[in-house]
Amino acid sequence: MLGRILSGDFPRAWPLMVVLLIILLTLALAPFLFSGAQPLNVAAKICVFILLVASYDLLLGYTGIVSFAHTMFFGIGGYGAAIALARIGPDWGSVAIGTLAAMIVAGVLALVIGLFSLRVRAIFFAMITLAVATAFAVLASQLSGITGGEDGLSYRVPEILRPSFRLSEGTVLGTAINGRVITYYIVFFAALAGFLVLLRIVNSPFGRVLQAIRENDFRAEALGYPVVVYRSIASVASAVMAALAGVLLALWLRYTGPDTTLSFAIMIDVLLMVVIGGMGTMYGAVIGASLMILAENYLQALMKGLGEAASGVPFASALLSADRWLLWLGILFILSVYFFPAGIVGKLRALTGKR
Repeated sequence: MLGRILSGDFPRAWPLMVVLLIILLTLALAPFLFSGAQPLNVAAKICVFILLVASYDLLLGYTGIVSFAHTMFFGIGGYGAAIALARIGPDWGSVAIGTLAAMIVAGVLALVIGLFSLRVRAIFFAMITLAVATAFAVLASQLSGITGGEDGLSYRVPEILRPSFRLSEGTVLGTAINGRVITYYIVFFAALAGFLVLLRIVNSPFGRVLQAIRENDFRAEALGYPVVVYRSIASVASAVMAALAGVLLALWLRYTGPDTTLSFAIMIDVLLMVVIGGMGTMYGAVIGASLMILAENYLQALMKGLGEAASGVPFASALLSADRWLLWLGILFILSVYFFPAGIVGKLRALTGKR
């Protein structure tokens, strides 16, 4: 049964399995394990970014496509849900229409870009996707009548998803089941389902062809596989899943704007998460997204505590200041790439294989 769920792709390293189980259980029980708004917000963002990073790994890690337009599809999902909820109304029909429209638009746009651009060399394709993503971000910020411009869109969600909603008067394990908890579990299970679908894709015969194309596209073409077609299909599947991730973030935040979905900084974060976790592993998306989101939300507070503790030590307080958290995040990334060139998942599997 477990083999079917994981499509036969087991972690293949007991330390990795332990870490993945801890992350899964923590995310599954987050509303009951942590109190306050921030921990639940961090957990929801981890769920969203696991799906987003896994969808990008389908491109970069399994197909060998370097794209800088992934956040564009992420933004299409976010704006699709936001526009539908803001213009049509806060009901489930609007959510369905926004989600379906966003996934279709993302898929069609990815197909068009792929068919017209994937024949060129990798570096030129990357530049084309960067230009398209930049143009889309500018367009979204200028069409204020539709997208809200730089201010973005705020909207209401269906009543059952609102914080004021209570499923019952009682509590479960001391936690009230309100609209926020229900929204979290929608995000959690949708992200989990999307991740399992991507895991199935990469472990299917189609996924094996993608890996062959990544290793040697000329040989794959010579064997009779239309490389451009396979790459285009992979781009469409990746874009659709990225759009789904954008919808989930829109439902959780109840706000969509250029900075939350279309920022190039998000694209860099996604790329870092793939590299840190391990390209071409899918499980690397879980590790990389969890580490990066936790670092972005708690490293600054940790640095502040360390800086206060070292206040009497010369230079230490300055180096450990909360304002230096980005510096230490960069150092941690450099160290992770140096010591884990194949990513954390690759390193754990290599160590287990040696033993």
